[in-house]
Amino acid sequence: MYLLRAAAVWLVIMAAESVHGTLRELFLAPSVGDLRARQITVFTGSLLILTVACLCVRWIRAGTTARLLTVGLLWLSLTLLFEFGLGLFVLGYSWERVASDYDLSRGGLMPFGLLLLTLAPLVAARQRGLKSGDAAQRVQAGRPSPVAPARPSSAAPSRANR
Repeated sequence: MYLLRAAAVWLVIMAAESVHGTLRELFLAPSVGDLRARQITVFTGSLLILTVACLCVRWIRAGTTARLLTVGLLWLSLTLLFEFGLGLFVLGYSWERVASDYDLSRGGLMPFGLLLLTLAPLVAARQRGLKSGDAAQRVQAGRPSPVAPARPSSAAPSRANR
């Protein structure tokens, strides 16, 4: 269930990033150039992703570090499919143009944005103070934690202390 929620949040991220990209093309690229605009918006887009992740991480209910990283890998996979699909098949960009965003030697900074996207669920959970682990996962999923066995109170004297 958490992966369906994560996919829904990814759709929100992609909608926000699509608006972000449109604004970049309309307002930023004409004044600073295409490459510089794409470089700048890697960082503003990363802030956008972290904001959405922070707002939605409790709702996703991933619960454990492994699941939060799984959500990040899901977001990474879907984003790569979306980016290459949109660039190649919808916008008609060449492979060279699409790949240039990922080429650090040519000024492409997208690998940094994708790394942040992958780690965003984990970073957001830590930022929101969510604890990972089985007990936290049960609580987030609405299932009660098992009752821990009672421990003797440290204030009560033990037989050895009598």
